[in-house]
Amino acid sequence: MKRVLSGTRPTGILHLGNYFGAIESWVKLQDQYECYFFVADWHALTTGYEDTTNLREYTKQVVIDLLASGLDPNKCTIFVQSHVPEHVELHLLFSMITPLSWLYRCPTYKDQMRELKEKNIATYGFLGYPCLQAADILIYKAELVPVGEDQLPHLELTREIARRFNYLYGQIFPEPQPILNTVKVLIGTDGRKMSKSYGNTIALSEDLESVRKKVMNMVTDPARIRKNDPGHPEVCTVFAYHKIFSEDTVDEIEINCREGKIGCVECKKKLFDNLSKFLEPIQSKRKKLENDIDYVLGVIEEGAKKARAIASQTLKEAKDRAGLL
Repeated sequence: MKRVLSGTRPTGILHLGNYFGAIESWVKLQDQYECYFFVADWHALTTGYEDTTNLREYTKQVVIDLLASGLDPNKCTIFVQSHVPEHVELHLLFSMITPLSWLYRCPTYKDQMRELKEKNIATYGFLGYPCLQAADILIYKAELVPVGEDQLPHLELTREIARRFNYLYGQIFPEPQPILNTVKVLIGTDGRKMSKSYGNTIALSEDLESVRKKVMNMVTDPARIRKNDPGHPEVCTVFAYHKIFSEDTVDEIEINCREGKIGCVECKKKLFDNLSKFLEPIQSKRKKLENDIDYVLGVIEEGAKKARAIASQTLKEAKDRAGLL
């Protein structure tokens, strides 16, 4: 089977946006490919190095979320990035050959320098993270990487680094190809992009009473004043969630909204019922995992062993080709 690699940063507990943006597709991919999924704790430092108070705990919680959401360590390899030191050693080797101009033109670098003005991220770690990202992928000679269209430039940079290394030292690394995710885009509870920094997320582990309050406070159609006023579901946050969590009845909900046959309160209650049905099995499994932390730590340890078995061989080959003794 072809090898797949992907990771997620432990910047907090995972939420519904993370699930539909990546994890849902990972669960499907583990049955089709040889998959390696990791918690990118080194990458978390690129923007969060000033406060690492919760980093260890978030790393464990993300692994628990991944397992509770359906990743199976018997089907895929789950590990923590910093537990496989070969990542950073190959990253150093790549940093020697990667032109600065390639790093400066990376779209994420420019965007986040603007968006995160309050953080001091004018560091090499942030500028050079594409070299680490390339190392994450190429240390396993991964052939496929699940990405959204907005991430294609990042993957192309990895491909460029692979080509440059192969040109300088001989053919070692494959040029990884994208698996374009057909993801369900979930907006935040306030209608904006879902982001922990906006406080508009719903965590996979969130208490259902808290979820209920968030649903009941969701923004709806501002033009609807009375219960029987015709609605415009295309501008309603609640309806955006219904399209994902109420697939069997979404057409009926849309018609009733447009004809003023269902009020916003009733509509929100229906959404909460369906959202609860989605979250309950994840949270039930999560509680069992939290009560068996030794199992979780064992998954992490075993995952690192499997990952290192491949990574160490690739690094040895790369260092030999680069002329290192």
